[in-house]
Amino acid sequence: MASADSARALPGEQIVCPTAEVAARTLASRLTAHLRQRLNQVSAVHLALSGGSSATLLGSALAAEGELTTLAWSRIHVWMVDERCVPIDDPRLNYNLVRDTLLARVPLPLVNLHPMPVLAVDGAARYETDLLATWDGRAEPDERRLDAVVLGMGPDGHTASLFPGSPALDETQRLVVLNDGEHVVPPRPRMTMTYPLLNRARLIALLVTGASKRPALERALSNPHDLHALPVTGIVPAPGSNQLWCLDQDAAPAGLELSRTGDMGTTPVSG
Repeated sequence: MASADSARALPGEQIVCPTAEVAARTLASRLTAHLRQRLNQVSAVHLALSGGSSATLLGSALAAEGELTTLAWSRIHVWMVDERCVPIDDPRLNYNLVRDTLLARVPLPLVNLHPMPVLAVDGAARYETDLLATWDGRAEPDERRLDAVVLGMGPDGHTASLFPGSPALDETQRLVVLNDGEHVVPPRPRMTMTYPLLNRARLIALLVTGASKRPALERALSNPHDLHALPVTGIVPAPGSNQLWCLDQDAAPAGLELSRTGDMGTTPVSG
């Protein structure tokens, strides 16, 4: 597991796996256990997923996990963490990637997969309103949050569509915004969930794989509070939230050791 110095810089639990596929399977196991726990506590569970390589890896791993029944999947709602503002038939749309990698493998009803209305003038506000409406049935204010979110990280340290130097990094009220700026990768702008929403998820899981990600993680260890340069460092769990990093050996910075097989169990994340 992680050394004491590294653990202080990367909040939460870190699991380092030999390959990207093992990291995805480990995350899928932990995520499934967490979702099953939440299904015993609430009538419907809300999971937010990013696109990119993390979605492709996780979709296959969740299907292989096979621990969630058809009935369980019918009570799970999947939301998009971020999105490109392109037409619905554009292959770059994260929604299409998640749909193709997840729905083809698990019995999630299509109606439970919620696309971002990226071409609507008020799309970000509508998505935020839809999210808030789903939590109206949860009596306790502390329950009005995402049950889990799975994020990736780019070589520049961005996560979701929170890019270095972009205005959404300073958002403290809105849960979903359009984000633009010099370092936002085209097509611009992007629609994205913000820190106030992401950091309150009960489980915040980051799947980071590949040698191209290691320099950004090394920088995060050295500058853990420089979110304008390294947006991933702005992912800090709020009270009642837990954070889990699943890395492969290529991405793991010095000081994070390969986890023992016994460390990668199916114990759900509490909370």
